Amino acid sequence: MEERIQKILSAAGLASRRRAEEYLTAGRVTVNGRTAALGEKADPQRDDIRLDGKPVRPAGAHTYLMLYKPRGYVTTLSDERGRRTVAQLVSGCGARVWPVGRLDLDSEGLLLMTDDGNFTQRLIHPSHQVEKEYLVTVEGDVDRAIPVLSGPMELDGIPLAPARIGVLSREGADRARLSVVIHEGRNRQVRRMCALAGLEVKRLKRVREGGLALGRLRPGEWRRLTPQELRLALGERGSTVPGKDS
Repeated sequence: MEERIQKILSAAGLASRRRAEEYLTAGRVTVNGRTAALGEKADPQRDDIRLDGKPVRPAGAHTYLMLYKPRGYVTTLSDERGRRTVAQLVSGCGARVWPVGRLDLDSEGLLLMTDDGNFTQRLIHPSHQVEKEYLVTVEGDVDRAIPVLSGPMELDGIPLAPARIGVLSREGADRARLSVVIHEGRNRQVRRMCALAGLEVKRLKRVREGGLALGRLRPGEWRRLTPQELRLALGERGSTVPGKDS
């Protein structure tokens, strides 16, 4: 919903309304890259509002990030063994966020992080079956392993939803790069599936979760999700952005 920009700045705790009006008059506020005028309205959930180049977060708003987790980082907020954590990589985001799901120490790629518990549960709960795609470099008898990977499998006595397997490239007779699409998020699931099929994982990278793709992020980089990406992450179209009351 659109509101006067000085009201948005005040609600975000950045200034009184009078001081916010001074900021607008001085040209310190932009909306979608354009200098905002006094009396102008904007939608804090839809528009990119900035004060002195820094994003303005609506009062009570949550934070939603996409991180390219590098190998060698643990997917946790702290580690008693002193290992590097994903929390260190996003420490400058301005909020205390946690990982949505996990990637093990030796894996890399797309990791969502947020401070919204409802969003987290809606993504990781098995009933929603959010697709996750991995690029996996493996060694072993690939031709023999593919029917096993794409067929009925169990982990810890629990049946898995069928995986989609594609061969992206081959290096000789016993090394290949696979696309593996799964719906669950069990601990080290893809590595354990490959082991059951007689394959050794040499590299594992998550490139998609739900409707979100890793894109051009480089290891260690992160960015905020847009409202449209939030809807894609949840597999929804035309829905509102999840928040405290979602």
